Amino acid sequence: MSDPAQTEAHPGQADQAVPAYSWYALSVLVLVYVLNFIDRQILSILANDIKADLGVDDAYLGFLYGTAFAIFYALFGIPLGKLADSWKRVRLMTVGLTLWSAMTAFSGFARDAATLTVARIGVGVGEATASPSAYSLISDWFPARLRATALAIYSSGLYIGGGVSLAIGGVIVDRWNVAFPQGDPWFGLAGWQAAFIAVGVPGLLLAAWVVTLREPVRGAIDGLPTAEDPQPFRGFVRELYTVIPPFTFLGAAARGTKTLAINVAVFIAALLIAFLLTNVLDSGPGLIMPQITDQWLLLAIGYYAVFCWASALRERDYPTFALTWGSPAFLCTILGYGTVSFMAYSASYWGAPYAERVFDISKAELGFWLGGGGAAGGFLGVILGGRMADALFVKTPAGRIWVILFGLLSPIPFAIVQYTTESLTLFLILNVVVGALAASALGAAAASSQALVLPRMRGTATATFFLATTLVGLALGPYLAGYVSAQNDGNLSIGVLSTLWITPVGLVLLVAALRLVPQANATVLDRARAAGEPAAL
Repeated sequence: MSDPAQTEAHPGQADQAVPAYSWYALSVLVLVYVLNFIDRQILSILANDIKADLGVDDAYLGFLYGTAFAIFYALFGIPLGKLADSWKRVRLMTVGLTLWSAMTAFSGFARDAATLTVARIGVGVGEATASPSAYSLISDWFPARLRATALAIYSSGLYIGGGVSLAIGGVIVDRWNVAFPQGDPWFGLAGWQAAFIAVGVPGLLLAAWVVTLREPVRGAIDGLPTAEDPQPFRGFVRELYTVIPPFTFLGAAARGTKTLAINVAVFIAALLIAFLLTNVLDSGPGLIMPQITDQWLLLAIGYYAVFCWASALRERDYPTFALTWGSPAFLCTILGYGTVSFMAYSASYWGAPYAERVFDISKAELGFWLGGGGAAGGFLGVILGGRMADALFVKTPAGRIWVILFGLLSPIPFAIVQYTTESLTLFLILNVVVGALAASALGAAAASSQALVLPRMRGTATATFFLATTLVGLALGPYLAGYVSAQNDGNLSIGVLSTLWITPVGLVLLVAALRLVPQANATVLDRARAAGEPAAL
């Protein structure tokens, strides 16, 4: 069985062959995603060195890895998701890969926290091009019956890259610091800086390969071919005005005085909440607004921008709004997975700093065992989870949601033991187990989000999906773990395990999705037409 909205009109798709080129192109996208997460996750193995050299605390390290990256990744993912729906996706991915690789290399020249923060923001903007483009391409290269598997294979790059980054980073830092204990004689770079440069430069070479991929016809594999947009950048610019402050005020004003008043009120409310959180938690510097810490200021801007975008989408493209923001099934699915990522991002980022502080082990050795184990566990988990999601989907329309629910609950007892054990061996073994179990949910969640929209909406749906994983998971999880650790004398065990409080929230969302998704899947075309989509579909 494939996505109901598609197989109703095109039942022959169940036997549709997959060209060899689709598998080749998928392998290239996996390499891109591997590099994506090498550049993102290498911060984990470098965290303690950055903390010592720049004089920062765990809360800042969580902010740097999570919020500083996630807010810009999420916000720019919205207009870039729109661009992925209208422009050449291969070209978009090539431009993004070039940008984030260059900014990763630039991170190696940072001499203070502010410069490093700016560089990580640049990485976030560049990486925002990758998954909207890739998800849309994969959905046009593979029939619905294999999409969870194909998306899971693509997503394996997340875990491979995350694991490889620890191994590479550990070796580079150890060897560089032995060779140049006072920094190299040319630029005075420390080992953590050299590691950033070493992983950033290869991306510039990979971009030359990516640009050679062939662009598939959008929607053709589903029997719903979509003509190319004659003005692909018009929608992108329009989205910038709806999501990036201060342009958001101009965008709201263009839609009427009442819309502008509501927009300004939401902005003020977001800043007020950020101010209150800053004073309650008393954490971190406020570089732009001294009264509000950077963590809560960026989150306030992020959530405000999402409100602006969703409001504009409702007026401009109601069918897409109806199938995403207006769909309880879609929201419960993506937010349910967001709670999985809340805990998973925290554990994956803080694993290396925690082990380095608790156990007597070198960076190179830690990177090999922790990174290799994490890569193996994540790879197996995401692939097997994707296959299980496709197999269960054949048996029940809610099959994929059961896999997401499994990814939420199953890692918890193992994570508790992992972050309380005094045995390095057990910690490393459980790292594989926890990584595999958490990873099992990703392919199912991605495929579910794609199945709930029409082909022309996939890039936007992907951007919305990643809002949940970034603004709920990445922007909050690692920071709150680091904040709790900083309040407890650097106790990362307490910090990481404190993120388990979100489990009941995810459980409620996913139980609701079990009931809502089957009906939503079966009525995609009907709901789109009811919302104003052309009846010709």
